[in-house]
Amino acid sequence: MSRFIRHCLTPLPIVTGLALSPSQGLAADTAKKSDHDHHDRYRRPDKEKSFDSHTLDDEEHLTVIGHGFNTLHQSIGLSRMPQDVLHTPQNINVVPQALMKQQNVKSLDEALRDVPGVTSSIGEGAGGMNGDQFLIRGFQAQNDIYEDGLRDFGVYSRDAFNMETISVIKGPSSEVFGNGTTGGAINMVTKMPGLANRYTADFSGGSGGYYRGTFDVNQRLNATTAFRIEGMGNENNIVGRDYVNSHRWGIAPSLAFGLGERATLVLQYMHQQENSVPDFGVPVVKKPGTAYAMPITQYGIPRTNWYGTNSDENATNDNMETARFSYKLNKHITFYNDLRGGEFYRTFAASKATCDQTCVNNYFLGNPNAALVARSGPVGAGKGTGPGTYMAPLPYQQTSWSVQNVGSMVADFNTSVLKHQVVAGFDVERVNDVRSQSTYLKPKPYANLVNPNPNVGNLDMVPGDLNPGGLVNLGGIGAKDHTNGYGFDAGLFLYDQIWFTNWLSIKGGFRWDRWQTSYNATGGNVAANPDVHFHNVTSVFNPNTSLLITPDSHQTYYFTWAKSTTPTGMYVTNGSVPIRPPGNTIANPEKASLYELGAKYSAFHDRMGFTASLFRLEKNNATNADPVTGQIVSTGDTQRNQGLELSVGGIITRGWNITATYALYDSDTTASLTKANIGKNVQYVPHNQATLWSVYDAFSTKPYNVAFGGGVTWRQHVWLDPGNTARAPANLDFDAVVSHRFNNHWKVALNGYNLANRLNYQSLFSNRATPSAGRTFLGQLSYSY
Repeated sequence: MSRFIRHCLTPLPIVTGLALSPSQGLAADTAKKSDHDHHDRYRRPDKEKSFDSHTLDDEEHLTVIGHGFNTLHQSIGLSRMPQDVLHTPQNINVVPQALMKQQNVKSLDEALRDVPGVTSSIGEGAGGMNGDQFLIRGFQAQNDIYEDGLRDFGVYSRDAFNMETISVIKGPSSEVFGNGTTGGAINMVTKMPGLANRYTADFSGGSGGYYRGTFDVNQRLNATTAFRIEGMGNENNIVGRDYVNSHRWGIAPSLAFGLGERATLVLQYMHQQENSVPDFGVPVVKKPGTAYAMPITQYGIPRTNWYGTNSDENATNDNMETARFSYKLNKHITFYNDLRGGEFYRTFAASKATCDQTCVNNYFLGNPNAALVARSGPVGAGKGTGPGTYMAPLPYQQTSWSVQNVGSMVADFNTSVLKHQVVAGFDVERVNDVRSQSTYLKPKPYANLVNPNPNVGNLDMVPGDLNPGGLVNLGGIGAKDHTNGYGFDAGLFLYDQIWFTNWLSIKGGFRWDRWQTSYNATGGNVAANPDVHFHNVTSVFNPNTSLLITPDSHQTYYFTWAKSTTPTGMYVTNGSVPIRPPGNTIANPEKASLYELGAKYSAFHDRMGFTASLFRLEKNNATNADPVTGQIVSTGDTQRNQGLELSVGGIITRGWNITATYALYDSDTTASLTKANIGKNVQYVPHNQATLWSVYDAFSTKPYNVAFGGGVTWRQHVWLDPGNTARAPANLDFDAVVSHRFNNHWKVALNGYNLANRLNYQSLFSNRATPSAGRTFLGQLSYSY
């Protein structure tokens, strides 16, 4: 036993059996020289006890960079947050590259299933939003998605082919990111060029007609310059869902200059296209005699039933150009400037299934074949069967563009006996959106609840201005066929961390923003509904303060208080009506406060990382999606979510990795204009949630090596509406993997997902839920050189 204990506590030279990509090339080659090394005296672990980069023996010729599954010493990937995860006083869940490779993660949505407190929402509205729509700790976060610290405004499903790691930074972070981030922010760190040549490719195939291929080429051009390009092609259906499919491809070249030098410039481009069939799920209904509503598939309707039509489509074309510059003036000061432009194009048409009371009665009271589902959403006041009577997501064409520039300075210096780290800078961004609605001359026919038929024929789609009577009312502003808007933000941020001793420091700062937004809705029947033009300017100030205790380089204890503000008009590209009319008393900014007490510990020579946090998140004037129009509206509610979050990740012993999380949430509405909602749970927030993933690599140096393992994801039931009258049942998902390396270059793996073929629900909305994929198997063949 003593020999085993000594073996477990011995620093591991490598993380064996992991197909880690050296795509942290920039992080390894330059980040440690620029925005890492000059902070060593404050936060880096003792070098003799860390293993930032080690090489396997000559028999394997693989290089592992980073701490694998212990992400506490990992960079967050933002110049504005220069400390690593361990020394940042906030709960941060990191999905590392090693975990994504073992799970064969294909998208941002899949990766975030390893993070407690993140829920996928069905994008909604008369504008028919879809794509990646997330909630963090129950609060809207579709406007809080970042890539390398710059906001990604696009409304699309993000593929993981060029993602290195993904971080979920919990709680308000407005002093870093600006407006928004009530529940938190999602930051994707992309793959960067490095000075080590590397060539990889893989192909996957399996259930549901799934085919996927990716490649990743990193080429050193000279001593300080490197080029990298990643590509992806993906085609798949969804197991357990009829007629739903996706076809997408993408490419992401990048070029880095000055690697290892004082001045570094990285140029990046990302292009992704997708043509898919949107899945707005199944209706949530209340069975006669029951206490609350549930998805109709809980009552005998097959999970395969899809209530869309053959005219539904989701075509996106997304482009981003990025230039990231850093300059180390001296050992104390480093400057950063990140610039990005984005262009997003979208053609969208979807169906929202609604089973009204007549439909419910027919199904449950003995006449199921007469149960009919409206495919155009809830019926408005003018009930009927003709065009213009449904609050449906009409077809639309969307063109958006954005520009953002963030400049910052990180300065380390002493004043008398005090050490300081000051971060200061500016953030300027502009986002613009233009949308044109189309209409159908023919009404969408009802679908049979039991046996829906998507083949509805030609519905005669025309531009909205040719059929004003077919337009729907956009959140009270009238039936309009053309909308456009913009948001412009100018922000300044400053914070200082002061060390009184080597183990005691305080951190405090603020960010000031001036948010200007405009929204115009024109066209339609102007005589009945005049054109509208809204404009709003909001100046906000968000402070943040933390107390940190760091007894040594392996542990941190902290208390943090932070605030965030979400002004009206934040949802420029991903809301049907992004700004409320003037004079609306509850259209004031949404404000949130965070109180968090936490501990982080990197143990056993940095092989294992442990985190724990107790938090209370309070938000007033909460926003929700209207169940009829889907519009993001201010409710006037005050909501609170408090709880405990735990995580562990690392290497138990040689070749055996583990990642586990647990979250206990206690949420309620503390004040509301709707008195019945007071005391009810916040929608989409589970009471308990947990994940576990573990893989063991046996005989890693032998020809007969095999890695095997798996995990479980569990989420307790969640309420779907503020009044707690509808809920989605618990999710329980079992996954597994087995893999074998033939030599230094080839590997084969088999992943299984939802092995119990359980009926789970991943994407949720107040009156609909989308069943997750059924039992799925994917084989993968990988080449690396």
